[in-house]
Amino acid sequence: MKIELTQVTIGELTKGYADNSATEEGIVGYGGRLNIRPKYQREFVYDEKKRNAVMETVWKGFPLNVMYWVRNEDGNFELLDGQQRTISICQYVWGEYMMHLDGNLAGFDNLTQGQKKRILDYPLQIYICEGTAEEQLDWFRVINIAGERLTDQELRNAIYSGPWVTQAKRRFSKTGCVAYQLGKDYMNGSPIRQAYLETVLKWISGGKVDEYMATHQHDADCDELWQYYQDVVHWINSHFTETRKEMKGVQWGEMYNLHRDDPYKESELRQRVKELMKDSDVKNKSGIYWYVMDGDEKHLDIRAFDQNMRREVYERQNGECAICGKHFEESEMEADHITPWCQGGCTVAENCQMLCRKCNREKGGK
Repeated sequence: MKIELTQVTIGELTKGYADNSATEEGIVGYGGRLNIRPKYQREFVYDEKKRNAVMETVWKGFPLNVMYWVRNEDGNFELLDGQQRTISICQYVWGEYMMHLDGNLAGFDNLTQGQKKRILDYPLQIYICEGTAEEQLDWFRVINIAGERLTDQELRNAIYSGPWVTQAKRRFSKTGCVAYQLGKDYMNGSPIRQAYLETVLKWISGGKVDEYMATHQHDADCDELWQYYQDVVHWINSHFTETRKEMKGVQWGEMYNLHRDDPYKESELRQRVKELMKDSDVKNKSGIYWYVMDGDEKHLDIRAFDQNMRREVYERQNGECAICGKHFEESEMEADHITPWCQGGCTVAENCQMLCRKCNREKGGK
């Protein structure tokens, strides 16, 4: 890859700035010659503090980190690295936000001509890169390490770019997108960092996301993925009609894949979930939803007997195993529910017995 260093002023950068991301036409600057958000870039993610820090650096004349552009065959450019800083600068110059400069709250239009010139003449250090698409993406992986790192899904979107990715991002990856509106009570992460898209892809593909995206890369739409997501959300709503905070982040798609054809009574599921939510022995409340579907207690992380309970019962048994009657050191014994939790036994000293490891293993295997 060929790389050369040049300078571009903020005035040159912000000339012709336009944000048409809402209509999928992207964001441009530098007189319309710079594509600020090419396929391997994400939506703007800087918060107010970071955004303002960029302009404060400019205002004080301190150096910003270098940025990387790619020169295309037609002589125009794509922004390879520096999107967050670029948009922060352009938005301020075009009056999209105000900030404190030397203690005074001001937008760009509030500045004097001399102050505006001070910003517009600020020189940005730009590396202009030329090379193949593969070289560009490989270089972007390297320089991305030092900044706001791309997620795995953002990199996949670049590798498998095409009409399918464009449609998928429109539905799953925009701020306030339809996928967020439909499933925000059940999903973790940020749509713009591709958390929704990646999660649903893992569900529908059984974890083979790259294989799925490669297969569908040139599809005209992502209707299959979108229909699957709607089916999962509908299944959740029909099974669990009461929304709780513990529902966020449950692997609903995996559950749907395994249990979508299982018979159920919504009223029974609702009552069982409510009972388990009140059970103080259940430490992992999110696991309740899996448990009521498959009955596996591993989802619940049942509360163990604490050290005080163990010691109390060990002394009560005089250090003897409750089954074989042999004496052991406390460290050689394990606490066991007399009445199992699944049969209503609570994790209290009165329901505890100390067993040697051998007896506890044999008891557990029966």
